[in-house]
Amino acid sequence: MSTIKTPHINLLNEELGFAKTVLMPGDPLRAKFIADNFLENATLVNNVRGVNGYTGYYNGVKVSVMASGMGMPSIGIYSFELYKHFGVQNIIRVGSAGAISKNVNVRDIVIGMGACTNSNFASQYGLNGYIAPICDYDALSISKSIADSMNLNVHVGNLYSSDTFYDDTNMAYSWDKIGCLAVEMESAALYLTAQRLGMRALTICTISDLVYPPFDSLSATDREQTFTQMMKLALDTAVKLENLPIITPKD
Repeated sequence: MSTIKTPHINLLNEELGFAKTVLMPGDPLRAKFIADNFLENATLVNNVRGVNGYTGYYNGVKVSVMASGMGMPSIGIYSFELYKHFGVQNIIRVGSAGAISKNVNVRDIVIGMGACTNSNFASQYGLNGYIAPICDYDALSISKSIADSMNLNVHVGNLYSSDTFYDDTNMAYSWDKIGCLAVEMESAALYLTAQRLGMRALTICTISDLVYPPFDSLSATDREQTFTQMMKLALDTAVKLENLPIITPKD
């Protein structure tokens, strides 16, 4: 495993390093909350730009957690560097999302099978057409099986990854018509980066807002500290992913 410094990650503990699976919330404070409340012997392994990353143990399995920041450019940078330079095999985004579908409510959990997007992120690949950003099937299957065993209210389907938080269109109505469950801002870039490098990625989101009337919304503190069912689902998934074969990122 390479332990070089990248522009955005400086490994502080080379012996411990990053785990095979990294949980990636958008919020650095949610990353700290997961490390403090779920990981044993959590150790700071990165603090570049205040995006603290931690590695510890959950049920005896080494797991890391590090924030992605907001938006596709940010998660695109961190996921690429983790996959390419630090031996990471699997990234599970543990984020917040706004419900688009009226069948999805605040605090429900959504697992992103695919990620529609208005982003131009995929243009870098020079494709003569459009690529569908999709998750890793093994990670999805494992996560859904664990969610069922926990009796969680989980929805599986398409997310809409948007480059715009304050959208001047009737976004919710349009993307609901095509079957998207929720809107967030990172998954398409994470999935495309994983597809490009041949690695594994999955997004698990908790609904923090309704993007349709009555436009309910949770507080920043709620988003940081109360999404514990999603966190446990992602951590239990990380334990199962530990048994999958090692893969090497593509050139």
